[in-house]
Amino acid sequence: MRIGQLLGTGRSADVYELDEAWVLRRYRVGLEAIHEMPVMSYLSASGYPVPRLGPLPASAGPGDLVLQRLTGPTMLESLISGELDGDEGSAMLAGLLADLHTIPARLSSDPEDRILHLDLHPDNVMLTAAGPVVIDWSNTEEGPPALDRAMTALILAHVAVDRGTPAAEGARALLELLLPRLAADDGIPARHLADAAARRAANPTMSPAELALVAEASALVADLSR
Repeated sequence: MRIGQLLGTGRSADVYELDEAWVLRRYRVGLEAIHEMPVMSYLSASGYPVPRLGPLPASAGPGDLVLQRLTGPTMLESLISGELDGDEGSAMLAGLLADLHTIPARLSSDPEDRILHLDLHPDNVMLTAAGPVVIDWSNTEEGPPALDRAMTALILAHVAVDRGTPAAEGARALLELLLPRLAADDGIPARHLADAAARRAANPTMSPAELALVAEASALVADLSR
């Protein structure tokens, strides 16, 4: 496997070019990618827009994942450029969450549980010619859909309360447009918002400054949801 140029980097993984059709996503912090593969295969078979999985070479490590190479901007890039407005972006996010939550859980015996992404925000949606594709399934679990909605809202709120980032104003505007759409799917109960905040506060990749904003972000979601 010849690894090409670095295409992108996140909190815990890097993405490298393999060829025109495939990329390699490699964890940097000793995490394993194997739990994501069956979830993504299941979602793809169910018609949900995820990248196709490629065959892993014999030299691949436990943190490696070969994925379809996607062409197009992220939703975040399109929102910043103005190619996508907040109303369109909020409708797309709400729709991706709602569609995901129609798919029954793979493993859980609870009929109310669904596949959860738990990190579905504008930078994890690629806008391809075939439509939006949801990437980065490293946090995926099974559980109540309201937890997934809470996490998406909390992530946006976290950016909105960070007064040091130029994206704060846009994140708040997107959140204000998104929450009424999520309310149509039973919204965000307080217990699920508290669970999302606890998970966010336990995220080892976040800086002390980011962790200090979790409570304020949670309060913003609660206030705007009323």
